[in-house]
Amino acid sequence: MKPAPFAYTRASTLEDALSLLAEHGDDARILAGGQSLMATLNMRLSAPQVLVDINRIDGLAGINDTGDALRIGAMTRHADVETSDAIAQHAPLVAAAVGHIAHPAIRNRGTFGGSIAFADPAAELPACAVALDATMHIAGPKGERDVPAADFFKGLYETAIQPGEILTAVSVPKIADGWKSGFMELARRHGDYAIIGIAAQTEFDGSTFGDARLVYFNAGDRPVSTPQTAALLNGRGWSDDMAEKLAVSLKQELDPPDDLNADGPMRKHLAGVLAKRVLEPVAGAWS
Repeated sequence: MKPAPFAYTRASTLEDALSLLAEHGDDARILAGGQSLMATLNMRLSAPQVLVDINRIDGLAGINDTGDALRIGAMTRHADVETSDAIAQHAPLVAAAVGHIAHPAIRNRGTFGGSIAFADPAAELPACAVALDATMHIAGPKGERDVPAADFFKGLYETAIQPGEILTAVSVPKIADGWKSGFMELARRHGDYAIIGIAAQTEFDGSTFGDARLVYFNAGDRPVSTPQTAALLNGRGWSDDMAEKLAVSLKQELDPPDDLNADGPMRKHLAGVLAKRVLEPVAGAWS
């Protein structure tokens, strides 16, 4: 199939882009990397009247150290995140996740902000953002505002971005001393959407966990935090008994969907498998 007819315009500044969105309203869509948008256009799942290209706007791309966080511009390509020394050092969870996003050709064009704003429940970066307690920076007609990742994802492909607004950057707190992270996903082939995946971050003092965060993707209509299960880790160490307790708790806390790749019970089982595979090396590295 081919897209329905649409007009194309390139914004030169953020203010220009916001003005175009205000002018065209619901008939406009933002063109960033286009890796999801172009597919929906071709299948006519989306039929905007106007595409607003934001690729040439200065200041929307790049990774900047702001002291206690890394501010990742919305137009930063996945490939640049993947090869960033700052990301590897200060946000190892993101570094571990980004290589799982599709294939190199996609990562060369796809953008960090595009993945976050599209809010695909099977995507890696939204889950990482929630696990890291990231902050979303949004610009709109009324100015700029910040939204915590926990409040940003509202449902299936739904976010806190309001009509006429643009996600401009995401701030990811730097990992602190004594913290460990882990990422893993299960897919039929590398580059396919995950059947289920986990983004985890936790304190670990050499014997016990603390403030653990276990966030799953493709386990619901948005990144799914599991605070009840994570609480079982806090103040305790790793053991086979702990792995079993986590698996039992995840079966109670998660309510994943059925689809052609896996049913809900299978995803619940795999969630426990992933928790063990991610957390056991954290404890083992100190043994």
